[in-house]
Amino acid sequence: MYVLKDATKRTFARDAKTEQTVRGILENVRKNGDAELRALSLQFDHLELPYLRVPHEEIRAAYDKVAPETVEALRKAAEQITFYAEQQLACLKPLDVASPIPGVRLGHRLLPVEAAGAYVPGGRYPLPSTALMLAIPARVAGVKRIAACSPPSRQYGTIHPAVLVAMDIAGVTEAYCVGGAQAVAALAYGTETIPAVDLIVGPGNRFVTEAKRQVLGDVGIDSLAGPSEVLILADETAQPDFVAIDLLAQSEHDPNARATLVTPSEALGRAVLERLPLLAQTLSTGEAALKSWEDNGLVLIPETMDACIATANDMAPEHLEVQVDPAKEDEIAAQLHNFGSLFIGSYAPVAFGDYCSGTNHTLPTMRTARYANGVWPGTFLKTSFVQHISEEGCRNMAATCIHLAGVEGLMAHQRSVSLRVEEK
Repeated sequence: MYVLKDATKRTFARDAKTEQTVRGILENVRKNGDAELRALSLQFDHLELPYLRVPHEEIRAAYDKVAPETVEALRKAAEQITFYAEQQLACLKPLDVASPIPGVRLGHRLLPVEAAGAYVPGGRYPLPSTALMLAIPARVAGVKRIAACSPPSRQYGTIHPAVLVAMDIAGVTEAYCVGGAQAVAALAYGTETIPAVDLIVGPGNRFVTEAKRQVLGDVGIDSLAGPSEVLILADETAQPDFVAIDLLAQSEHDPNARATLVTPSEALGRAVLERLPLLAQTLSTGEAALKSWEDNGLVLIPETMDACIATANDMAPEHLEVQVDPAKEDEIAAQLHNFGSLFIGSYAPVAFGDYCSGTNHTLPTMRTARYANGVWPGTFLKTSFVQHISEEGCRNMAATCIHLAGVEGLMAHQRSVSLRVEEK
């Protein structure tokens, strides 16, 4: 495989300093509660918070601070995300079935967590779409309490109004103006104002990710997300401008975002490299996007399409685009099995998944798509097992259970069955 363009730096790695800083934040929030949240907001956000929980009237007022077109777009996106989440939920069914052993019924129940915390980042840009992506699947799953945290906007002194509107549309029950690792601490352990939750979902910077790692076990989490990624699998029929703009779209997310082109066509690779700086000049975010691409971008030229497919499966990207001959799209897509979200066709940019196609944009990164999936209603559901055993069923299974308990030397286990089947 020929590397036409290589990345110049590693974009994500845990480090001892971040780990230690986050541990201190978690301990201090756990100890000092609301006071520590306010102090950390002053330290990191340079804002003295008027409140932690956003009042209902502030959420209603946010609608007047957002263009009507934005509210309408958020509603349309929410409808599509809800539709997709409801269809996913419909695939999940409780189980209640008679066992082949008479007197035994087996099953499971799908039980939503009682309370979920949604972390909505707000660093470089407001992200109302993320509020939709996190809260809507939780609501569809039946979560009763959805607490959302997001850092304050310096312009507004509280959560950005577009994010507040999205939270309201999505069904968030509580909105808190808290960001960073301290928000994760508050959701995990609770404070005077913020009751603890059972599960925390949502992306964030390295401090948020490290905080989620450290609280795992005290609460559940969706995943440990790294920088956002796209891999574009393309052949000689792909349009260079389409490929180039999609690479830039990924790169503008973050200085550490990772964008990769994998193609057997060196001609396409060179054409894309020529178009990238020209398209970047047309974007207000072009300079930052181009810098991120120069630092982290890859153009790989395997010899065959089969080798390209193998490379994509090995890299297991967060977003995977397939821009190939339309006659071969389905055949190639069927061979791809490691990805967070798959976009098939030259008219399927990642942007649709980010906003309004309905699929979730909170996805596994850093090759975790080999074994993990994005946020969906199932993220918020526990599959809890059930068995109903009659006296007949007890007698039918007794010998097997008594023997195995004896093999393992667990005599109370053994006796708990034998007591029930002894002749009285």
